[in-house]
Amino acid sequence: MALLHSFERSGNTLFKHRGQIPIVLFLLAIPFMFFTPYDQISESWRIGLTVFSVFLSLIGFAIRGYAIGTTPKGTSGRNTQEQVAETLNNTGIYSLIRHPLYLGNYLMWIGIVVFTFNIYFVIIVSLLFWLYYERIMFAEERFLERKFGESYLSWSIKIPAFIPNFKNYIKGAISFSFKSVLRREYSGILAMVVSFAFVDHLRYYILTGQFDPWRVSSYTVIAMVVIAIFLRTLKHNTRLLNEEGRW
Repeated sequence: MALLHSFERSGNTLFKHRGQIPIVLFLLAIPFMFFTPYDQISESWRIGLTVFSVFLSLIGFAIRGYAIGTTPKGTSGRNTQEQVAETLNNTGIYSLIRHPLYLGNYLMWIGIVVFTFNIYFVIIVSLLFWLYYERIMFAEERFLERKFGESYLSWSIKIPAFIPNFKNYIKGAISFSFKSVLRREYSGILAMVVSFAFVDHLRYYILTGQFDPWRVSSYTVIAMVVIAIFLRTLKHNTRLLNEEGRW
């Protein structure tokens, strides 16, 4: 098998399983956190790193939310099982960057990794993320190249893959839809909140040797679970979050 085809095949396989990344992060975080000298990190550094980590994750979620909220039906948005694209999405946030959802993913999850307070874990996860998503992006772009030909190539040459270029901005054809974000992203924000809580509880256990089920992170998870159940109920049992022309 040619290397080109091997990259594309592995990228499509990784594409289908990219939702399992949180589980991998949980498993990787445990040994790194147990070897992190938390007792040597000052309180001011802990507070600063906590604020920074939450900020990174919220920026990532905002990027994802904006991409999803301005994505029309028929484009390669938040599909999960296979590559899908009836039209080429090249305006709005896609006029700044070719893969905004993957940039959002990176910032969301690297924020959680920063919350472990372990710089080596941040570096390793960043490298693993790049190796993992490079294959996915390659497979996706091969699909779009075959689907749209020259129109895709002329767009992709001008637009960076992962670092936005704000000089290229072209206003999107449809307005931002908060309903689309509520309908499609509640599971992602729940996973992010659970991940922060996992790190918070594990670090507390490492420092004290005790488990405290009633930390602030626990209440945050409970609140998010209630919100997620409510939004899921609306999504599957009503049409309140449905909009014409949206995924």
